[in-house]
Amino acid sequence: MHKPYNTDLDRNPANYQPLTPLTFLERAASVFPEHTAIIHGTIRRNYAEFYRRSRQLASALSDKGIGRGDTVSVMLANTPAMLESHYGVPMCGAVLHSVNTRLDPATIAYQLDHADAKVLIVDREFLDIIGSALELSHVNPILVDYNDSEFPISEELSGATEYESFLSQGNDNFDWLMPEDEWDAISLNYTSGTTGNPKGVVAHHRGAYLLAQGNALIASINKHAVYLWTLPMFHCNGWCFPWTMSAIIGTHVCLRHVRPGPIWDAISTHKVTHLCGAPIVMSTLLAADHKDKRLLHDEVQFFTAAAPPPERVLADMKTAGFNVTHLYGLTETYGPAVVNDWHAEWDVMDGMAQAALKARQGVRYLPLEALAVLDPETMNPVPRDGVTIGEVMFRGNVVMKGYLKNKQACDDAFAGGWFHSGDLGVMHEDGYIQLKDRSKDIIISGGENISSIEIEEVLYKHPAVAVAAVVAMPDEKWGETPCAFIELGDGQDVTQAELIQWCRDNMAAFKTPRKFVFEAIPKTSTGKIQKFILRKRVR
Repeated sequence: MHKPYNTDLDRNPANYQPLTPLTFLERAASVFPEHTAIIHGTIRRNYAEFYRRSRQLASALSDKGIGRGDTVSVMLANTPAMLESHYGVPMCGAVLHSVNTRLDPATIAYQLDHADAKVLIVDREFLDIIGSALELSHVNPILVDYNDSEFPISEELSGATEYESFLSQGNDNFDWLMPEDEWDAISLNYTSGTTGNPKGVVAHHRGAYLLAQGNALIASINKHAVYLWTLPMFHCNGWCFPWTMSAIIGTHVCLRHVRPGPIWDAISTHKVTHLCGAPIVMSTLLAADHKDKRLLHDEVQFFTAAAPPPERVLADMKTAGFNVTHLYGLTETYGPAVVNDWHAEWDVMDGMAQAALKARQGVRYLPLEALAVLDPETMNPVPRDGVTIGEVMFRGNVVMKGYLKNKQACDDAFAGGWFHSGDLGVMHEDGYIQLKDRSKDIIISGGENISSIEIEEVLYKHPAVAVAAVVAMPDEKWGETPCAFIELGDGQDVTQAELIQWCRDNMAAFKTPRKFVFEAIPKTSTGKIQKFILRKRVR
């Protein structure tokens, strides 16, 4: 059968180019060369300079023999060098591996070996830990150390070339490489590895391009927006915002350390319009000394991608001048792929009703083709009743390429033609999903499934509770029961008996934790609670 739309209409260089976020920077530098791209302390760099330095980095790497498919590892704070790496590394065809700066030497060594790192760019602040990691690793990468002018350190990494010297070796007119295929890898990020060695999540150019644009569209980020880096760029490539900001010709305001005074000062001084972070960043902002806080003349958009913030935190953020939007995603989905898309008619609801709606993770991101809550055994959708629990699954172009050198993990993750998140949730009647737990975090007590998230939500509503984390504790009679770890707010005091009564008053009695532990709760560098540590404490 003749098919005219498939005849003599082939792809060619004139009508098909692989999608890549690298073109965002080239366009920004071409159209708005003088617009401020990066602010870091006293440093001001426009888009022409940002593009020039990124090409220099690509050229310098290429001169060292780094090319398509090679891994360049970076251990950097939120600095201009980290932004340049997000462009310069893939511009020479290599894959960017961003190392979490809070990891231990053994884990870093594992990642360097697993990724077969050919180059390592490291901030001098982290020389001690990277030195220990290199002693444990088997690879022998080319070493480059970065001395941040806003945080100068005289100590050098033995055998390393200083970053600016390395950059100067490159050609700022370097004819950088487009990906041969948009399916080519652009970055490598590792999972937390709480149950074994971390898995290397491979992202491709197409996904990075789509998610970067999706951020701008979903978040309604206007042209020339100003973005403050409170989110670590090593976390899912800063949720792809290093590329998003070039697409909208925005300004990056780098922030090396997340501290309340500098955050408030940067927001006020640079007229920041957007920032991202875990709820811990909100707490940091709100807990700042009165002298550090600023009156904001324009509402600032804050995107959070962890557990839903407590109602009082949302209220306090609104009073302080921030509008909080709840996102959800995983490293495997390039960061956020679900958004709590707010409806104007919800604004008239009372506080409790709004909090219940804000607690939901939401609906799919624009570049995500499908989002579902399925029975993992039958792969059938659960009823849209807000009660029946299934596994949250994703499908589309912003799902990872796969796990590096781990076919079995890929097969398991993609079983049935969906990416299995491992998160348990429900689907509401309006199509909004709500997480109930990680599959490993569900508490089975006397045959009843208890959601740790549900208990945490109740505890967060108590005025004395600043942070709550609930895990399963072994129990001879019930098999396991909930145990709650609690951090109190400043100047707050509450007893175990009072919290037990609070839980019984606000949810089914059998869900009430039998034990409360009042202590500092371990968190990752991005503010996520490390429940695997808490589980060990109750065993």
